[in-house]
Amino acid sequence: MTYQDSIRNTSDLITAKGSSWEGISPEAVSRMRLQNRFRTGLDIARYTARVMRQDMAAYDADPANYTQSLGCWHGFIAQQQMISVKKHFGTTKGRYIYLSGWMIAAMRSEFGPLPDQSMHEKTSVPALIEEIYTFLRQADARELGNLFHELDTAGDAAKRREVQAKIDNFETHVVPIIADIDAGFGNAEATYLLAKKMIEAGACALQIENQVSDEKQCGHQDGKVTVPHEEFTAKIRALRYAFLELGVEDGVIVCRTDSLGAGLTKQIAYSREPGDLGDQYNSFLDCEEVDASRIGNGDVLITRNGKLLRPKRLASNLFQFRPGTGADRCVLDCINALNNGADLLWIETEKPHIEQVAAMVDRIRKVWPNAKLAYNNSPSFNWTLNFRQQVFDAMQEQGQDVSTYDRAKLMSVDYDETELGRMADEKIRSFQRDCAKRAGVFHHLITLPTYHTAALSTDELARAYFGEMGMLGYVANVQRREIREGVACVKHQNMAGSDIGDAHKDYFAGEAALKAGGADNTMNQFAA
Repeated sequence: MTYQDSIRNTSDLITAKGSSWEGISPEAVSRMRLQNRFRTGLDIARYTARVMRQDMAAYDADPANYTQSLGCWHGFIAQQQMISVKKHFGTTKGRYIYLSGWMIAAMRSEFGPLPDQSMHEKTSVPALIEEIYTFLRQADARELGNLFHELDTAGDAAKRREVQAKIDNFETHVVPIIADIDAGFGNAEATYLLAKKMIEAGACALQIENQVSDEKQCGHQDGKVTVPHEEFTAKIRALRYAFLELGVEDGVIVCRTDSLGAGLTKQIAYSREPGDLGDQYNSFLDCEEVDASRIGNGDVLITRNGKLLRPKRLASNLFQFRPGTGADRCVLDCINALNNGADLLWIETEKPHIEQVAAMVDRIRKVWPNAKLAYNNSPSFNWTLNFRQQVFDAMQEQGQDVSTYDRAKLMSVDYDETELGRMADEKIRSFQRDCAKRAGVFHHLITLPTYHTAALSTDELARAYFGEMGMLGYVANVQRREIREGVACVKHQNMAGSDIGDAHKDYFAGEAALKAGGADNTMNQFAA
């Protein structure tokens, strides 16, 4: 429906209600409706799920159509991200938002900063989803409000038609959120209940991992413990039931395996017969053959191929996997997840190495040819050092002279302008494109980028402002750059909704409205 169609329909409605509605402006109502396109979180979830499905189909046709996201810990950060994306690229297509459980634990828990161990309040996850979408919807309202003002001040019919076309073709800032539900915060029922709250808040994609809920660890720390496949499968089904119950039939489930770095399991899997899923899981256990006459007190034993085996059990009552089995376990995890309704896979790795991921994806795709991944371009990786070492090793294998480089010190600034440094940077630059093509990565995300950018920018400002630069530290490094680079937030009153509020006052009170945007508003200093 076009802007003018909306006005006509609203005018007919108001006329039908009689004289008591004469003070209602059809154009004002139409504007408010356009500024509030998404009435509920479920409207958002259904819309963004369709967007993701379309993007996944586009990726299947051509892996150059991969998607990206940045992790955001506050609605304002997500809002500014998408405003910047629209400003620089003209569209939000293919750009999402990632909601990280790590950042909620570290920054949004009422307990204060916490490690990534699912100790934060589970309610804080849907609360952040709702907050992000509140800010994204406000970005829509703000930009449309600016267009309405432009329409009202257009000098001729041609300009009005141009602005109306922008309104009719307006692209929303509302984009998919891939939301981290950790290991489900409990059993399958707890997973289902939390998933419903997250979907109702607007999440169209839920990412769940195969660690134990009560011993969950950050994917880039030690001590990770996985669960048998049947337990994880129940949680995958719980997510699907939550989506279907709420009418989000295109909801996306991202299943993450931490098996590459997890050396422990919570329990021995139940097996009905040799070769079944439980038996395959148990086949990775680190066991020793025992004599039936020498069974110790409290020993846990299993049998395989007619042999009696004792799995290695730690004092924590956890069982140990054989070293070197991580990749095989990842492949089995991924195939099982796809067999049970996963839409995307996530293999948590210890370094950014395309062939490491691709080797596992190649095996998965023998069973599921269209298997696709979301991949964590993690700040836990030392990207500079990893890629410089990869280039160093490749040069050495090719017989090139690497005597001027010290592999153990490749992070040094001394190597920034060397051939090795430039080659490594080029590999980092093209990593996402190359990984999408070679390793089946549909979605590239950085989990914690805005955690780091907030710290870095604050450090830079503090050093300048509290030092010799004084106020110039803020003006030169922040405000002047905002103005010259067209950062919308420089007009912070407008960004916070002052102009939207003025428009509403005009609708509600007409000439009697006391508006904030008059001649004495200091934001007028930024009009140019």
